[in-house]
Amino acid sequence: MNELISLFYRLTGETPTCHLLKGEGSNRQYYRLVSPSQSLIGVKGESVVENHTFLVMAKHFETKGLNTPCVLAASDDELYYLQEDLGDESLFHAIADSIQSRSYSSEALALLKKTMSKLADFQFKAAEGFDFSVCYPIPSMDRQSILWDLNYFKYCYLKLAHIDFLELDLERDFQLLTDDLLQYDSQTFLYRDFQSRNVMVKEGEPYFIDFQGGRKGPIFYDVASFVWQAKANYPKEIKKELIGAYIESLRKYQQVDEKLFYSALGLFVLFRLIQVLGAYGYRGLYERKSHFLESIPFALTNVKELLEENDFSRYPYLISLLQKMSEQVQVKSTASLDPSKLTVKVYSFSYKKGIPDDDSGNGGGYVFDCRGVHNPGRYDEYKSLTGLDQPVIDFLEKDGEILKFLESVYALADAHVLRYIERGFTSLMFSFGCTGGQHRSVYSAQHVAEHIARKFGVRVLLCHRERGIEQVL
Repeated sequence: MNELISLFYRLTGETPTCHLLKGEGSNRQYYRLVSPSQSLIGVKGESVVENHTFLVMAKHFETKGLNTPCVLAASDDELYYLQEDLGDESLFHAIADSIQSRSYSSEALALLKKTMSKLADFQFKAAEGFDFSVCYPIPSMDRQSILWDLNYFKYCYLKLAHIDFLELDLERDFQLLTDDLLQYDSQTFLYRDFQSRNVMVKEGEPYFIDFQGGRKGPIFYDVASFVWQAKANYPKEIKKELIGAYIESLRKYQQVDEKLFYSALGLFVLFRLIQVLGAYGYRGLYERKSHFLESIPFALTNVKELLEENDFSRYPYLISLLQKMSEQVQVKSTASLDPSKLTVKVYSFSYKKGIPDDDSGNGGGYVFDCRGVHNPGRYDEYKSLTGLDQPVIDFLEKDGEILKFLESVYALADAHVLRYIERGFTSLMFSFGCTGGQHRSVYSAQHVAEHIARKFGVRVLLCHRERGIEQVL
């Protein structure tokens, strides 16, 4: 984080406050760096090669006038970089009410169709003059990369979900499917993970992020990724409208035979859903990340609908296996997940007045001592403020001490909330104490409560006891 602050200072001449942003599936760390004059996103990546790919792509895409974040500065070793701040609203969150209700407003549908239209522009314009050799880990979708994804499904989903299969029969169909996918060679840019969580909305315009896994490849894969995104769960009529918007934009670049287009698209939807289940298996069944566990039933529903509408008889064993899986809808590892049963209570308190009582009768839960963190209450300018006020937030986050403290809390809380959901428990409690129950504990309780509510979708009761503030998230 200090490297990002230094990079920001060299760029702007200002010292920013730094706020850690939570990611769902990325191995990169994101921060919002804010100074009196501007706000930027700082990124710390674990892979120099992957970072280099992103930086080269971002620069090229900017020259093509594409809606991607501008990179403003990077460290010499390319482990850290600063990019344009596109805000907090992803496309997924912008249309969340429509996804929940399955009823799409004209505004939500227009935004989705605009995104699909811009996808075609992105695929063709991004490829113009681009050196695909910079792509990581491979420059194009080839036989090896397809088989990687198919085997990812085999070992990270089927094995982890304890689904029996015949290796040779499955491998035969994998080889046939690979042959058929490779017929659709293309000189276009394959985004690879094009879905609504990787699209930000700023002033009504969609902006594309997290494209560093892109490579040269067929246009159909990205359409399949977006329209059949598991948790988006678009109704059939919405899927049809989105594909229609894409085809209309595609006609600017090539002639389109819609019958052939839909035939090829079905094949790539099958491939994408298999790849996605592999990813959900690794992230969910192995790493136990709730977002991915919760996505598995949606992906299986997509598989079931796809098999009902398409003829994949060329791959008999694979399809019989997928049919068996989709009929179950949920695998054993996710069958017990029902976040609606659990209520999480989060308290801030003063140790002088005692640890909060647990009225559930379970005897209490986690209690975290925040008194090791530098106390803003020692300074006159903060004595009348709380951990909800921006000056106190800036004070606490400036040296990063409380951010490191909460990183450990998040990891512990995530594992415990997920386990409580799995076991069908109804009550869990987290309490954060400091000297006066005003600054450090309030900041910590607020952030942990928001994190749990956002990540798990459970009911969170937040109580800042000494402040007399109660809130339901």
